[in-house]
Amino acid sequence: MAGAERTGTDRQRQRAEPRARARLVDALEAIGAGVYLVDEQGHILAANTRAEHLLGRSAADLLGHDAHDLLHRGPQGQPLPTTQCAMRQAFHAGNPAQGYQEYFLRGDGSLLPVSWLITPYDLGDTGDRRTGTLVVFHTSEQEAPAEARPERAAESLNDFERLALLAETTTRLTSTLDVDEALRRLVSLVLPRLADWVVIDLITEHDEVWRTAVVHAEGDRLVHHEDLEGPMPPVPEESPMPLSRALRGVASALAGPATYQRAPDSGIAVEQRRLFEATGIHSAAIAPIRGTREVLGALTLGRDEKPGDFTTADLPLLEDIARRAGVALDNARLYQRQRAVAETMQNHLLPQMPRVPGLQMAVRYLPAPDASQVGGDWYDAFTLSDGATALAVGDVVGHDLEAAAGMAQLRNMLRAYAWSQQEPPSRIVQRLDEAIMPITDVTMATLILARLTRTTDDQWLLTWTNAGHPPPLLVTRDGLAHYLTEGHSLLLGTGVRTVRPDATTLLPPGCTLLLYTDGLIEAPGHTLDEGLSRLRQHAAALAHRPLPSLTDQLLRRVHPPGLDDVALLALRTPPPANPGPAAPRTR
Repeated sequence: MAGAERTGTDRQRQRAEPRARARLVDALEAIGAGVYLVDEQGHILAANTRAEHLLGRSAADLLGHDAHDLLHRGPQGQPLPTTQCAMRQAFHAGNPAQGYQEYFLRGDGSLLPVSWLITPYDLGDTGDRRTGTLVVFHTSEQEAPAEARPERAAESLNDFERLALLAETTTRLTSTLDVDEALRRLVSLVLPRLADWVVIDLITEHDEVWRTAVVHAEGDRLVHHEDLEGPMPPVPEESPMPLSRALRGVASALAGPATYQRAPDSGIAVEQRRLFEATGIHSAAIAPIRGTREVLGALTLGRDEKPGDFTTADLPLLEDIARRAGVALDNARLYQRQRAVAETMQNHLLPQMPRVPGLQMAVRYLPAPDASQVGGDWYDAFTLSDGATALAVGDVVGHDLEAAAGMAQLRNMLRAYAWSQQEPPSRIVQRLDEAIMPITDVTMATLILARLTRTTDDQWLLTWTNAGHPPPLLVTRDGLAHYLTEGHSLLLGTGVRTVRPDATTLLPPGCTLLLYTDGLIEAPGHTLDEGLSRLRQHAAALAHRPLPSLTDQLLRRVHPPGLDDVALLALRTPPPANPGPAAPRTR
């Protein structure tokens, strides 16, 4: 299984990392300062073009190097011991920190005076379960004379904290494609550092306004006020009130209780009055949340305890945060729409199971958590022209709608060959492999095709061939489980012509046969052998359960938080007339 282990793990990593890395690079590029990301050992994982320009180093010169050894220097260019490096000490402590008037070594050997800020960064969205550190820096070459620096430092620090907040907003919001998670991150970013309250109003795909979040910072706790959330009246076309203008994408604005004390001009104005009365907000700043094509909603920050009111000087920062939130929400909604379309198409393409006297069958399909991974996995079962039952499960390489369409092509061709050609499964799959490249859009696929027939003495004979797919699992009624590893050959679409083998076994009475796709056994950080062992262990423990319960419990226990969708086909033979142990015979 070593080759299969490497193949499964590598394939999973290859699926996850490019998308996660691309989102990370896009997030870093959106930050208006030099920024690089390091892992737990301090090695540089990514850097934006601004960092490359300031440091005079290409990405190839930065990635993989220890950031301290490569960049950190003293005022005369001397290597800086780690004990004298404030950034290194904060890095090892895992704490946010900032520094002023320090030096990085540029690629040409010159020194770059910098101010910097570091903050921990979750690497989970980049295919890694560890925590890294985000380093944001800008040049401080244009410093004031020494006697004026204390005052300038405070001013620069405020600007830098603003930049750091925008950097953190960009990286945290763009590293998820889940709308609810993006909103949770947005709330935690602005509370309590900017306000006491945050209110998020979103425009749904049906042009309805929904007050999605009303959250109050109470010390270290963020408290949701669900009684203030829910549907809102429609956006008025001409209203000059701040929230109405923001929801039309007109402009950001300031507001207070007095703003909504006048006679309301719309239902939204009434709801805003209720909001101010219920929360005690004395000052609010409201900005549109804009996507790439349309207004997505509005972000409101409110103060009820913090001293002072918001001013027009606060609006640019709020607009920047709302703009970054809009990009993240736009991407998340797009992926969720894509996911819904792929799931709908996949579910419509998956077939109903035939009724076979004496046999029980149960099927399950679970879409991947990532929309771009939905679509390639499938199962099938149908009655053949000679009365036998065909069973199939497969995985088309690729994902999304293209894979779902390819899956439909492959399944329909397989049905046609199996119905018209009364041949062993190996020969049917061989014919399918010969046709896959010339007449389908499928590049490669894995597949198990099995033929199930009833013998004259009322036993069930299974004949199958396996084209590069995870092996079927056979579980006896007594909980003995083993994989059917015979009949294995190359996956489809390689262009290599080979003789494919068949394997045959008598299924014991009351046994359970499981055909599944690799999403059930692959998980980040685990080998394929570990996944197979976990599946076998839990399937054996559930052998006594009714078949629908077995499939549901198996998915709950075994299905990892992986990156792929899962198709599962379970079959159970009739129990024996006189209960007793029955071992499978394979030839």
